[in-house]
Amino acid sequence: MTPTLVRHHSHADTATPVDPDTGVRDWAEIQERMLAPLYEAVYERLEVGTGTRLLSLGCGSGLALLIAAGRGARVTGVDTDPDRLALARARLLPDPGNEAGTTGAGHRRLLNGDPSEAVPADGTPYNLLTAFTPIGCSPGDAEGLVSALRSAVPLAARGSTVVLTGWGPPERCATAPVLRVADRLSDGAPAPRPDGWRVARRDDLEEVAFRAGLKPDGSGRVACPFGYADMDSAVRGLLSTRLFDAAVRVTDRAQVEKEVAQALHPHRRRDGTIWMPNVFRYLVCTT
Repeated sequence: MTPTLVRHHSHADTATPVDPDTGVRDWAEIQERMLAPLYEAVYERLEVGTGTRLLSLGCGSGLALLIAAGRGARVTGVDTDPDRLALARARLLPDPGNEAGTTGAGHRRLLNGDPSEAVPADGTPYNLLTAFTPIGCSPGDAEGLVSALRSAVPLAARGSTVVLTGWGPPERCATAPVLRVADRLSDGAPAPRPDGWRVARRDDLEEVAFRAGLKPDGSGRVACPFGYADMDSAVRGLLSTRLFDAAVRVTDRAQVEKEVAQALHPHRRRDGTIWMPNVFRYLVCTT
């Protein structure tokens, strides 16, 4: 699947206050869909369908859950970000006042908090756990995922499938040089710094699996090009990943936007669109 090029109105390159909801909307409207080929490839390989009971760790604004539900899966998502979770509820739940609902696409449930709180409502264990936030971009992401997996695995049936995802090799990811802007500009941020960016390592996924007590059982790579209709959309989309948050705190948003735009210029095509081929990796494990 090729991401749709999305066009948005331009914004001024000044250090004006930013609506805290803007980043969440930019993520849902611009950036999140770039990973749709990854979700689709994983679901196709695992034959996700009506027999799937899925728990998504860090479900965000819910696109991966929506795709799984469309295949007939019974889905539960858990996240600690109330803003992204609110968008997921708007997408997935028929009644915004309820935490769960049943529709023609299957059972859907969204929870705010630790994965240990996602106890199956009917007592039937999950048979698929997914972590679609890519490992290998934030210094603290692996540690947090290991903790989440240790909380979630007891809720799954013995021998269930767990999918971990991460960035591919930097030489296969055209976005890597752009993300290095985040690392360079956030050098002055106080430690520890859980956000920001670092180069993906070859064994990132295997290390997380080992620490969480999982058994690797296959892997794959998926092309996920990042395509944007214009420079403005590209900058907004990338900043919505939160990998630039530390850089914004150390400098300011206008400076980060300017340097990200400069780093994107080699990927600008004659028609003004931005196109960056990337490869993402997934690891299939069993509990």
